[in-house]
Amino acid sequence: MLASTTFTIDGYDILDTKGLVRGIIVRSPTISQGILGGLKNIIGGKIGAYTTMCEQTRSQAYEDMVEHAKALGANAIVGVRYDASSVEPRGGAVEVLCYGTAVVVTKQAR
Repeated sequence: MLASTTFTIDGYDILDTKGLVRGIIVRSPTISQGILGGLKNIIGGKIGAYTTMCEQTRSQAYEDMVEHAKALGANAIVGVRYDASSVEPRGGAVEVLCYGTAVVVTKQAR
């Protein structure tokens, strides 16, 4: 599946637009991630446990978006974006949304 943050893909023509596709994941840290994150909040520094959790969540949201596009018959996604927000008031869970426009593309003739 081709994906681009732009609304075109170099070397390809868009033949059909299938519509908006998205993947959404809501995740909270595990107990160990919460403990490690809490300790890092006290002493400062990069919170690796939270970084890992966020990267896994982004990856899952992206994969869900790709599956949504495939279900619509698309072979590419343009205008890909991510959005994230806290779901709980104390930041215990994070929502990650990955979205774009599903399209059908063909390689340009040379």
